Amino acid sequence: MPIFNISGNKLVAVEQTNFDYEKQLQSLIENNLETVFNCRFVATEFSTGTLHAGRIDTLALSEEDNPVIIEYKKVESSELINQSLFYLHWIQDHKGDFEIAVQKQLGKSVKVDWSDVRVICIAPNYKKYDMHAVQVMGANIELWKYRLFSNDSIYFEEVFHNAKAVSSTNINPANKLKNPVMVEAGKKAAITRATVTYTYEERLEGKSQKIIDLSNNIREFILGLDESIEESPKKYYVAYKVSQNIVCMEILSRNIKLFLKFNPSDIAKDTPNFRDVSEIGHYGTGDVEFTITSDEDFESVKQYIIKAYNKIGG
Repeated sequence: MPIFNISGNKLVAVEQTNFDYEKQLQSLIENNLETVFNCRFVATEFSTGTLHAGRIDTLALSEEDNPVIIEYKKVESSELINQSLFYLHWIQDHKGDFEIAVQKQLGKSVKVDWSDVRVICIAPNYKKYDMHAVQVMGANIELWKYRLFSNDSIYFEEVFHNAKAVSSTNINPANKLKNPVMVEAGKKAAITRATVTYTYEERLEGKSQKIIDLSNNIREFILGLDESIEESPKKYYVAYKVSQNIVCMEILSRNIKLFLKFNPSDIAKDTPNFRDVSEIGHYGTGDVEFTITSDEDFESVKQYIIKAYNKIGG
C-alpha cells in the first residue's frame, strides 16, 4: 500500500525512491539509533580481524545493555543474512573485543549483558527462500524492511523475528483464557527470544495467586495491543517491545511495578500510583513508575501504556 499526501480532500500518492548509496542508509540509522531502535552507537565498519576478514556495518548496545549487530543492503540480497549470521557467531566467540569497543565509546562503567545478542538486518525486501532459511536455522535475528519516499519520509517494518515457543506445560491451567482475543494474546505471550535464558514463568515463582492473576491480566493487555509486540523476559523484569521497549513489568511479592519511557514532567504529580524514578536506581527502562496492586489500579494506567506504544510509532 502506498502512502499519500493529503491535499484538501484529495489524496496524492507519494513516489517511492531509494538511496543512491548503501552508506547513506547506514549513516541515517547510525545517527538515529536511539530514535529508531533505542540503542547506543558503539562502532561503525568494525573489523573482525585478518583471520575473518570482515567488517560489521554497525555495532551498538541496546537499552538493556545487550550487544546489537546491524547490517544493511539497499537491494534485496541473500548476502545480507549470510553476513549477519557469520557476525553473530563471530561476536559470541569474541566477547572481549566487543566489550573493549563498548568501553572505548561509552565508558568503562558500562557492563555488557550477554544473555541476548540482537541482530538486525535492514533491506527493502527479502526473498521467501531467505525468510524460510532464517526460520529453519533458529538464529536470533530480526528482518526489517524499509521504504524511502520522495517527500523525505522513511518507513520501517519488522517482517520477521525468530522466536521459540515456551512449553505449554509452563502455563498455569488455572489461568485459562476465556475468549478468542485472550487466547491469541496468550499464544503471543508464550513467545520469547531464541537466546534468552529467562522466562516469564520464573518471574511468577513464589508469588501469590493474586499477583499471578494481576500480572497475567497486565501481560494480556499489553500483548493484545499489537501482534508485533514481543515479550522479552529479563533477570529482574519482563520487557514488552517492538523496535524498543514500550513497558517493563517488575513482578514483586506485594505489587507490580510498571516502567514507561515518559518525561516525568509530562505526568501530573497527583496521578495515582505514579512516581518519578529518573534519579532513583531501578530495574527496567523508563523514568516513570506506576505501582499496581489491583485490577482497579491497572485500569487507570492503561491509557499511559497506550500512549507509550503510540509514542514509539506502534
